[in-house]
Amino acid sequence: MYYPEPIAKLIDSFSRLPGIGPKTAGRLAFHVLRMKEEDVVDFAKSLVNVKRNLHYCSVCCNITDVDPCRICSDKSRDGSVICVVQEAKDLVAMERTKEYNGLYHVLHGAISPMEGIGPDDIRLAELLRRLTDEKVQELILATNANIEGEATAMYLSRLVKPFGLKVTRIAHGLPVGGDLEYADEVTLTKALEGRRELN
Repeated sequence: MYYPEPIAKLIDSFSRLPGIGPKTAGRLAFHVLRMKEEDVVDFAKSLVNVKRNLHYCSVCCNITDVDPCRICSDKSRDGSVICVVQEAKDLVAMERTKEYNGLYHVLHGAISPMEGIGPDDIRLAELLRRLTDEKVQELILATNANIEGEATAMYLSRLVKPFGLKVTRIAHGLPVGGDLEYADEVTLTKALEGRRELN
């Protein structure tokens, strides 16, 4: 079916987003067409602001609008513990539990040889620099409970052994193959409580 070029381009733009197929992209595009102009302008500004005003924290690599981020700047947090997560959305999931008061490190991915992602492709170098601080005593590995997350956790546990830190892995209250961002607060709290040291 033929669409005018502006709608066709909008459909194409929406369909490039993960999880959005052609039909959903079409529905979204026509929804935008029905929106008030000021709402569309606000939506467009939000998209531009995300690209222009967000960057990575120089300490933990979380997405932030200030550097260092608000968590790294918070003096009330326990600086002796760093929780390593794969993505910024996993950090948000951990924060929702209100049970963890340490610091974080966001890897922005996981080791996945099948996808050509190795240790140099995620934020490991930044983490290793942080571990030279004598204040850090424990590293909690909160990567996803799938093949890539497990591989990353095992690689990290071996990599940081020389630092003499306690290395723990969150308990598998999370379903194997599941992603941290979709877990509820109770499950994440139990997973934190049941974390174990890796040998």
